[in-house]
Amino acid sequence: MSASRRSGTTDELGPQEPERDGADLLAALLDGMDAALCAFDADGVVTHWNREAERILGWTADEAVGRHGFAGWAVRTADAEEVESRLMSAMHAPGRQVHEFALLTKDGGRVLVRTQSAAVRGPDGKPAGVYCAFSEVHAQIDLERSIALSEALLEDASWGVVLVDADLRPAVVNAHAARALGIGRTAVLGRPLGELLAQGVEELESALTHVLAEGAPPAPAEMWVTVRTPEGEKRRCWRSGFLRLSSPLAEEPVPLGVGWLFQDVTESKQSEQEASQLRFRANQLHRAGRAAAECEDPAEAAVVHLDFSLAGFADHALIDRVAGGSAPDGEGTVRLVRAAATPSGAPGPSMPADGRAGLPVRYAEGHPALQCVDRIGSVRASAGASASDQTREWAVSRQWPADAVHALCAVLRSRGRTLGVVTFLRGASRTQFERADAMYAEDVAVRIAALLDLAERLERD
Repeated sequence: MSASRRSGTTDELGPQEPERDGADLLAALLDGMDAALCAFDADGVVTHWNREAERILGWTADEAVGRHGFAGWAVRTADAEEVESRLMSAMHAPGRQVHEFALLTKDGGRVLVRTQSAAVRGPDGKPAGVYCAFSEVHAQIDLERSIALSEALLEDASWGVVLVDADLRPAVVNAHAARALGIGRTAVLGRPLGELLAQGVEELESALTHVLAEGAPPAPAEMWVTVRTPEGEKRRCWRSGFLRLSSPLAEEPVPLGVGWLFQDVTESKQSEQEASQLRFRANQLHRAGRAAAECEDPAEAAVVHLDFSLAGFADHALIDRVAGGSAPDGEGTVRLVRAAATPSGAPGPSMPADGRAGLPVRYAEGHPALQCVDRIGSVRASAGASASDQTREWAVSRQWPADAVHALCAVLRSRGRTLGVVTFLRGASRTQFERADAMYAEDVAVRIAALLDLAERLERD
């Protein structure tokens, strides 16, 4: 065999391999598409038909390829001319054209489909045919609704939407969520949640991890968090719902992350808590009044009021009376004598102190109780948010139990006289006293003062 013949044989066989590989690749691409696809040449003859088209209509590629148009098999004869003209018009129109047709299945049923058709151009750039991608209308509408819903949630929703990836970092954030986090939408992306939240991040990450592993919880959860913002830390309550996101393209569910939707319900939760707290405290005052009415000794009744006021309010309480009965307003140095105190060890009822000796409590100058008498008003004091040697020293130096961290002193006034001070103390596990707490303490102080005044009058009589 000559070299020229070998060369010719190689030349003849060489171009055929890429052509066969190209045909195999094209067939694989067409059959792997999620959308049904068919193509027509310039004469309207079907040249391509993929498996999704076979699934929707039931006609195989062998049965479809080579037919002229859809008439008599995929479209009713009466509609065939209109359908063919609308499809083939895309060959001479710019861009893609969208139409809806009723096609026939192999078993005689009808399927409403939405088509996108566009021209196929040959090597010379002239129209050589038309390709047509189609899907069932309800499936297309479902897809469009899903896309529209996603865009609306991530743009216009009146609640926060955050898509968190499998590493528990925000991947997509809508405008509402960005405002709630106090930072720009792009600045949030990819950052650990611990950089965005000062408190509550452990609870949130635990919820996200649970959703990734187990799926969405059956009901929304309310979480208290502290958000780091340029203006400072803000305490918020978010009612949160979670959805596990899985890829629709995988054969087995592959978690893509978690969809986290939340609403800020801080104001309503605070209102609920305040209303519940007011109801409880009013009930305690009512119960204390009824219990005190059964006491023969007014001083004992005053201690009853003190014990009832502690529930849900404070850990310790003290009653200090002014030595000599009452303090002259704005004159001289006031000495306070211990009248009653809650036990500093095991819990139990408050015990009246033996004040017959009249020994004053060793309160240093500037003590909150002395300030309370001097101002004739409530005084709040706090050593900080945590228990430590320094806070214990702070409490002991003020003659309070060592575990006291927050204090509230309310003046005891009756018939225009200052009779003493009632002091409420909280440990490190509680928050410091607020203005609403001072108002409740003043209500209790009014009742205690009236009873102590009565006890003093009975002693004189």
